[in-house]
Amino acid sequence: MLKKTLLLAAFVGAFSFSKAQVNLSATESALLAKVEASMPETWKLLEESVNINSGTFNIAGVKKVGEIYAKELKKLGFTVEWVNLPDSLKRAGHLVAYRKGGKGKKIFLIGHLDTVFEPDMPSTPFTKLNDSTATGQGVNDMKGGDVVIIAALKALEQQGLLKDANITVYMTGDEENAGDPHEVSRKDFIERAKQHDIALAFETATSFNIITTARRGASGWQLEVEATQGHSSGVFGSGGYGSIYEASRIINSFRERLSGIQYLTFNPGLIIGGSEVNYNESKQNGLVSGKTNIISPKTVVIGDLRFISEQQKNAARDSMRAIVANNLPGTKAYIRFSDGIPAMPPTQGNLLLAEKLSEVSQAMGLGPVSPGNPGLRGAGDISYVAEYLNCLDGLGASGRGAHAPGETIKLNEYPFLIKRAAVLISRLIAN
Repeated sequence: MLKKTLLLAAFVGAFSFSKAQVNLSATESALLAKVEASMPETWKLLEESVNINSGTFNIAGVKKVGEIYAKELKKLGFTVEWVNLPDSLKRAGHLVAYRKGGKGKKIFLIGHLDTVFEPDMPSTPFTKLNDSTATGQGVNDMKGGDVVIIAALKALEQQGLLKDANITVYMTGDEENAGDPHEVSRKDFIERAKQHDIALAFETATSFNIITTARRGASGWQLEVEATQGHSSGVFGSGGYGSIYEASRIINSFRERLSGIQYLTFNPGLIIGGSEVNYNESKQNGLVSGKTNIISPKTVVIGDLRFISEQQKNAARDSMRAIVANNLPGTKAYIRFSDGIPAMPPTQGNLLLAEKLSEVSQAMGLGPVSPGNPGLRGAGDISYVAEYLNCLDGLGASGRGAHAPGETIKLNEYPFLIKRAAVLISRLIAN
């Protein structure tokens, strides 16, 4: 396996851009060389961590990956802590590593140790598919991003650039399924982030030349409709419209009134209605029975709501409440909302960070980087801190098929993503 890894490193190391160091300082050029020289160890670290199952609910596996990364960060002079969560949350906790100094921007680097792949799912170890692609559980989402953080910091330390820097690495153990309530599982994360100027998250890169300056938030809603049960011959008249017609009217009205708003989506994911309805909220399933000649007395609908800002979320909820309140004859409807992950709006500070990244990319001969479409990204850990500091996401590994058994990483792009991250961090801590 080690021989295969070294051959892979040699292949990727052969890639180079003739203009790569033209617009970089001598220190920055040396930084790229440090990244390149360490690529065999970087590939080995990625392979080792990918081959450990760390599904969110595999607490032992999440902690084992955390131990591996903690060992690497300690070598770089970071103070390492493990943040335990209450047993009631049934989550592993979080890895935190920090260096405190007085130079440059205070930087908060975000990763996560868990994946969506639990132990009962088929194992997919790190496997090279061809000269440019490898697969494995979490290889790009987001163990690839975690290793980008470590490899970039390693090069910075070797070049003496971390001296007096103020950097915190925070890798959560439950990003894919955050412990509830979030006020508990993300309390320490948020409080530490507030002590910094900039947050850089290393979730999967959408594209080599696309960066994330905004992510939509996610929340939930539950609609309950009640009506008078009766014989179907009375529907539309003395028997009223029944709960299923009213639920259908409400959902369709959501679509008619709100579906044209940019970045706003709302998806009804489950609907059950009939004469007997038993809905299990915790499991999001239910049992239902009914007859064609009975006007349905109860319908339940659950769905999600995704938004680009708190203002957009609140405006959408107000519109949905108004639609729900305008009931068809013989029916009553209620809607309630649950908060999930907040939005990361496209602020001016985020856009300026994207410009800095683009400057680095062009100086390396890799071309400009542009902000991506927020509608193409879901919510992430960085969203919890977006209101407190300038943020950039999507700095991690590039690949395809995240959250699927065939998840892949682009081997030929990976070293350059590490180099670009290292130069960006070096410039931020220098000013």
